[in-house]
Amino acid sequence: MSHRSLFRIASAPIALAAVLISGGAAFADDAMPAGASGVKGEILMWIEDAQDKLTQLAEAIPESKYGWSPDKGVRTVGEIFMHVSAANYGIPTFIGVPAPTGFDFGTYEQTLTKKADIMKSLKDSFAHMEGALEAMSDAEMDKPAEFFGMKTTKRGAFLLLLSHAHEHLGQAIAYARSNRVTPPWTLKQQAAEAKAPKK
Repeated sequence: MSHRSLFRIASAPIALAAVLISGGAAFADDAMPAGASGVKGEILMWIEDAQDKLTQLAEAIPESKYGWSPDKGVRTVGEIFMHVSAANYGIPTFIGVPAPTGFDFGTYEQTLTKKADIMKSLKDSFAHMEGALEAMSDAEMDKPAEFFGMKTTKRGAFLLLLSHAHEHLGQAIAYARSNRVTPPWTLKQQAAEAKAPKK
């Protein structure tokens, strides 16, 4: 996805509504993260929801399917997860958060192909991005910022990362379903419903 496409996602109100619905009844069991409150806490809560589901899907999809793509020229399963990692590392650089040494926003998505390496990258990138969010004061988040041609605030970078993670969560769910992999949280919900007393 191009930087311009990322901007369109961030500026379209319907996009966020759609990605939040994608979680449906499978919203993460935990509430707002400990130590977080207000708008920052809510942003972090929804980012962690996407992280949890993306990580579960990355684990559930067999490595043999990591090279699968629905069509020529479209991201593979592995590239979806790497694309999220690249954004988690790259977008914060526009608001002064340094990326790991050697990181290249333009090429990172294609640097890893093995499942274990991709999963580690995904987890590490979320830890990097969430750490930056938690460390930023409310006053700092209010400061102006500009990226992808958009004038916003530093908070806007994290709102973009929020919507971006949920957008590609939806894509990853579609890829998983296409390969007969049921999302783990759906399996958990189905198992609970099967055990519930029938009315």
